[in-house]
Amino acid sequence: MKTFADIPFKETTMPKGIQALLSFGGDYELSIVKNESSYGNAKDLYEIAVFKDNDQVELPGITEDNDTVKGFLSEDEVVSIVKKMHLITGADPEAI
Repeated sequence: MKTFADIPFKETTMPKGIQALLSFGGDYELSIVKNESSYGNAKDLYEIAVFKDNDQVELPGITEDNDTVKGFLSEDEVVSIVKKMHLITGADPEAI
């Protein structure tokens, strides 16, 4: 996924918004959301969370220490995080 337009978002109803879920080699998943309750939604920005083995986790270089969510992200920042996830995991992102 080279551009933001390449990220496959799906509409969500609860909460109302959009979400993309990307798998990186089966070890990590990246959730990208913009919905009624996400950090940054009011400013048309995105929120991400990293998962490993179905647990939300912090990942150095992606999330802050002691935090598993990162919000208020622009489209360019989301693309940068997808690229960092690729570098960290060595796996190409695949839509789930």
